[in-house]
Amino acid sequence: MVPDPRGGNGTRPAGGNGASGDGGESVRRSARSGALGLAGAAVSGLFGFLLTVVVTRGFGTAGSGAFFALVGVVTVAGALCCLGADTGLIWALPRWRDRGVRILIVALVPPLLASVLLATAVAATAGMLAPRLLPDAGGDGVLLLRLVAAALPVAVAMTLLLAAVRAVRPIRHYVAVQFLLLPISRPVLVGTVALAGAGLVAAAIGWLVPVAVAALACAAMLVPALRGAGGARPDGTDWRRFWGFASARAASAAIDAASMWVGVLLTAALAGQSEAGVFGAVGRYVLAGQLAMQGLRVAVAPQLSALLGAGRRADAAAVHRQTTSWVIVLSWPVYLLLAFFAPGFLRLFGSGFTAGAGALTVLAVAMLVNVGLGNVQTLLLMSGASRIHLAAAAAGLAVTVGGGIALIPRYGALGAALAWSGGIVVENVSAALAARRVVGEPLVSAVLLRTALGVGAAVCAVGVAVTVPAGRGVLPLVVAVGLLAIGAAGALAVPGVRGRLKAVVATLRPRPGAVSVNREGR
Repeated sequence: MVPDPRGGNGTRPAGGNGASGDGGESVRRSARSGALGLAGAAVSGLFGFLLTVVVTRGFGTAGSGAFFALVGVVTVAGALCCLGADTGLIWALPRWRDRGVRILIVALVPPLLASVLLATAVAATAGMLAPRLLPDAGGDGVLLLRLVAAALPVAVAMTLLLAAVRAVRPIRHYVAVQFLLLPISRPVLVGTVALAGAGLVAAAIGWLVPVAVAALACAAMLVPALRGAGGARPDGTDWRRFWGFASARAASAAIDAASMWVGVLLTAALAGQSEAGVFGAVGRYVLAGQLAMQGLRVAVAPQLSALLGAGRRADAAAVHRQTTSWVIVLSWPVYLLLAFFAPGFLRLFGSGFTAGAGALTVLAVAMLVNVGLGNVQTLLLMSGASRIHLAAAAAGLAVTVGGGIALIPRYGALGAALAWSGGIVVENVSAALAARRVVGEPLVSAVLLRTALGVGAAVCAVGVAVTVPAGRGVLPLVVAVGLLAIGAAGALAVPGVRGRLKAVVATLRPRPGAVSVNREGR
């Protein structure tokens, strides 16, 4: 079940048929940077889960519903105001590094203007919006929305500067900010507020303050990287190139960011704040399971852009197949355990959240499709096909919203989960079919399919063996995790598995003399 870094998962060694002579090194670079991204994502997931526990335990179902709705407003509004420029920076900077300062200016100005305009509108209409968006926040609703308005331009600036860091700095800089600074500081600050009994407004401040600190850190990281990278005055070519790509990404980025939070906001409006709190907690588990894919995505996206920009499509497909194998090995056990033991996982948030077990099971199954296809959306975007990606994202959102309106009033959080699951499957299958056509190389191999089958069969066997006699609670969950750990340790006794693991470790070691030709894989 360990992917073969030498090409066994469908990648080909240097000089092999389909991948160029640098293909093997491209895969190795993706593995090394991906490993660091994975480690950072694991830390982020741990502290993200801790934040969810702090919020649900500290503020209850209604209070956590208001908190998650507030986070949803910031996330959706921020994604809208970024106008796709964050993805645009990751796509453009690896290709035109010599114009780095110009590209950064072109990317920053329109989103910051949009964020100031939206912030002004939100602040002016907070009294009208608060009873609808934050009905259980009481008199704090207006103040919370004005707080969001004040923080919005800072959040947009942080997102864009962080994207630039991801594109031009070694991956460890991005990991330090996105996976360490933000996720670690938030539960500490919000938890302190909860212990002090200071209320939702102080908790929101505790969630937002790290954003400003992260923005300053990113700006400091970019100064040495972009010093001397072309003049500071963009020309018409810079604007046309950048926004020709990013304009289509603007809508799809907002859809991506909104995919879960639309469900939270719809559930709050159609089924009440408590159901929204349950769905928000379920969503945290679902997003946490994506950490492996996110960790690999942040590492390989600039590399995919450079490879595709240089016409090395076979190498890009090889990197995609490699990372997809890693994602399946690391993420499928998580989602299968979530599906089998949903009541046990939700029990950790408190007894009021176990009502979301059906919703968590449905979403976990849908996420098997999502992570099983790998980072196809990143591959599609880095190929420059942002309009095709927009079409796939819009189809998914239409299913999510339409299904939510039809199902949430009757089924609450379960209805929201069914709707979101439909949207997830439609969006990712559409993106996978489009990516295969655009890249022109196979994205799935026989070994990748065998890896998925092996992981799925092993975890399902343990899940059935434990849940049938013992149920789906916390103790059976612990037993299942223990059995899987024993099984993984036993697999190391198999010579073939041990050999592949050694090959993975060798791949992660930097090779003397390996040079990045196109600046990818820093």
